[in-house]
Amino acid sequence: MKRALVLLLLGLLPLSARGDPAVLGRHLNTRLVAEVCATAFAFMEPRILEPEPVPTLAFWTLGGLAALDGRLHTELQGGLLRLVFAGQLLALRPAPAADDAAGWGEAVAALVRAAFDAAEPVRQAGTQGIVRALLDELCLHLDPYSRYVPPAEADADRVHRAGTAGIGAAIVATRDGGFVLDDIAPDGPAAAADLRAGDRVLAVDGRTLRGQTAETAAALLAGPEETQVVLTLRRLRAAPLDVTLQRVLVPPRTVRTDWHGDVLVLRISAFAIDTGARLADALAEGLAGTRRVRGIVLDLRGNRGGVLREAVAAAAVLLAEGVVATTEGRDKAALHRFVAHGFDMAAGLPVVVAVDGTSASAAEILAAALADQHRAVVVGSATLGKGLVQTIAPLPDGGELFVSWSRLIAPLGWPVQGLGVLPQVCTSEGAPPLLHQLGRLAHGVQPMAAALARHRAARTPLSPTEILAIRTACPAAEGGPLDLLAAQRLIHDPTAYAAALLGPAPTSVAAAAP
Repeated sequence: MKRALVLLLLGLLPLSARGDPAVLGRHLNTRLVAEVCATAFAFMEPRILEPEPVPTLAFWTLGGLAALDGRLHTELQGGLLRLVFAGQLLALRPAPAADDAAGWGEAVAALVRAAFDAAEPVRQAGTQGIVRALLDELCLHLDPYSRYVPPAEADADRVHRAGTAGIGAAIVATRDGGFVLDDIAPDGPAAAADLRAGDRVLAVDGRTLRGQTAETAAALLAGPEETQVVLTLRRLRAAPLDVTLQRVLVPPRTVRTDWHGDVLVLRISAFAIDTGARLADALAEGLAGTRRVRGIVLDLRGNRGGVLREAVAAAAVLLAEGVVATTEGRDKAALHRFVAHGFDMAAGLPVVVAVDGTSASAAEILAAALADQHRAVVVGSATLGKGLVQTIAPLPDGGELFVSWSRLIAPLGWPVQGLGVLPQVCTSEGAPPLLHQLGRLAHGVQPMAAALARHRAARTPLSPTEILAIRTACPAAEGGPLDLLAAQRLIHDPTAYAAALLGPAPTSVAAAAP
């Protein structure tokens, strides 16, 4: 009996696998499981928003085995980790020291080995499926935005964050089944070769596009950086022409320009590595034209966020100075005070920011900063309320771990998480309430004043009931035509714009970090 216990403690030989070489011979990369878990525990423990020790993180992780097979259950009693399978003790393991992330990684991997040898659903998941189940379960105990991204998805995400290698142009299908170039990036290879929107693309690298899908055609343009691609083009009725281009990393085009009469609309779809600079360029170009510009709309509807510092850079396009946001977290490296050091390129022109229920994260920071600093009126609905910032850890399996490590705080001190941005002009209740609100604003009265004051005075922590009560003043909704209608009315009515802009005086939140 004592010998059997020693085998269980030291070797973790599963009871159900004894004498079954076929089961024991199946492959599991135990070392990789241990390294991934140890890396995750060591990275998360000092950074997650609510402090939790490594043993708790490891115990939560082991819950992923039950997600693969409900007959598996883990217990931690008397300094021993116990793995139970279908009500029977499967394996024991001494609990490592509380601060030993590597030891807990080994302990988790050892129990995974036992479960792998005993349970067919675990074996079917394979090493990568097991890692995903473990880390998914761990992240479930944290917050909505901490997450594990497997290797293939992580590779795609890294490419997306950096920009994809291509020619700096999109390809779109026409009604007759052909394809034409569109959305030419001004600093990309296509523009340098004098290619134009509307040029018909007949073939890519000699492969005809006739009969291809739009996705296939787009995939042919993309490829490894610094490789060449040959496009066979036809412009108007001229003869086909072969053009050789070199693929480069082209950041996604996140800023687009539109006009609604004398109102310049700058649509920001996301915050990528150069969004701030692109916004500045688009604004400068719009203001330098022959059109009279009465005001500017920043359209952030549907913008899910992106690079926080690019939202700060975008704010600096319209703010000469002032706090844009602060971040608060347990790790000193997570503490920041973001301040605009720029100048108002719009020279005081009215600015309206359009948001909706899907505007999130960095988009919310830009809207909040411009509203709190009295530089813009926000119209639309309550935004998503994603006010947690993630830091990324590369993992030994090639995946990535996104860990929420700080909270975003608006210039007036209210938390973005949960609350979201409450607009100064609400469009989500429909046309009649909006027209009534615009009418009162035209007489210098802000109907949202009380709701806005309550929102701006909110401080962490907030209960779900408190958050809901504040957000009901303008329920979240998908953006629509009323948003730009309201923006135009405000821009053309200085009294209404000034009344909508009124609110608590902007102040600098105490510095979270130098």
